[in-house]
Amino acid sequence: MGSIRRHRKKYQTPTHPWQRARIEEEKPLMKEYALKNKTELWKMHSKARKIALQAKKLLAIKGEKQGEREKDLLMKKLVRFNLIMPGQQIDAALSLSYKDLLERRLQTLVYRKSLARSMSQARQLVAHGHIKVGDRVITSPSYILSADEEARIQFSEISPFISENHPERFVKEQVQEEKKEESEEAKKEEKKEEKKEEKKEEKKEPKKEEKKKKPEKKVKNE
Repeated sequence: MGSIRRHRKKYQTPTHPWQRARIEEEKPLMKEYALKNKTELWKMHSKARKIALQAKKLLAIKGEKQGEREKDLLMKKLVRFNLIMPGQQIDAALSLSYKDLLERRLQTLVYRKSLARSMSQARQLVAHGHIKVGDRVITSPSYILSADEEARIQFSEISPFISENHPERFVKEQVQEEKKEESEEAKKEEKKEEKKEEKKEEKKEPKKEEKKKKPEKKVKNE
């Protein structure tokens, strides 16, 4: 008979189940990244928290040889996974958020590379073995990719999506064009709003000057 082992959670859950601010923050993220459940979100929270805690400990033990070695290893790991830029200090690790880790998931990168037309389809492609990273077929949507692995994402040889004549390829091209048009329209709207705000500020400035002049006139009449 094998040894009995108690399996423990590798992530932390919220301290209270009903926190309105947290729930409202999590809802759009669940839709944006097409997550199966909130456990996936909490795992990213825990990973970001562990990185921040490790960075704080290393900052507290400056000057020690072992601390410097651990610091170098941590920085190399974060650069390898494209979480921070090369040359940045360890303070950058303190500002990492769970959203940065969500962007490094295989599901997210498949969608960002336009191999899928939505996040939910990207999840389906990964789970059904249509996506290959290098020579490996990875079926875990939550797999965190390094910068080298990101460049080697492609369709599996067994997958029918590898064919350029697949109907989904034409749909993806249409989706890409729609995204470009939407981004251009959004930029135009932002510029219009900025111009409106500038005009409002210009109108407000002369009114303030008039208000300052009025009390001076009253004093003169007295």
